[in-house]
Amino acid sequence: MSRELVSATQGMLSALQAALAAEQAACYGYGIVGAHLTGTAFAEASIDWIAHERSRDALTGMIVARGGRPTPAAVAYQLPVTVRGHAAAIALAVLLEHDVTAAYPGLVALPEPALRMFAATQMQQAAARAARWSGRSQAFPGLAVRG
Repeated sequence: MSRELVSATQGMLSALQAALAAEQAACYGYGIVGAHLTGTAFAEASIDWIAHERSRDALTGMIVARGGRPTPAAVAYQLPVTVRGHAAAIALAVLLEHDVTAAYPGLVALPEPALRMFAATQMQQAAARAARWSGRSQAFPGLAVRG
């Protein structure tokens, strides 16, 4: 195998692993989010949690299909906010979606069309979920914007 091919494969697997890590963290985080919500908000959090589980499972399959070994999820995650109620749960959901969106640009930049399409779709869906939770959208979801 040529060095270029090995490097390209390693880059692809690294981008897939980064997205997988974000999805695993979102799955964990949505367990916390859902525990602090009721009614419609709980139902929406449950739907979002399932979406992240499906993305996590799809990424795991993509890594295995390309000869990689998916990094296992952590047992627990350090959350960016302390959640003790409804408002903090919503804030965490927004942060989780922003983190997921930020994890996918590495896949969008790859030459494989199927991966690029998957990543673009995941970014779009995460940005839409973040906008739904926060009540506002981001100008460039997934990209660090300098002020």
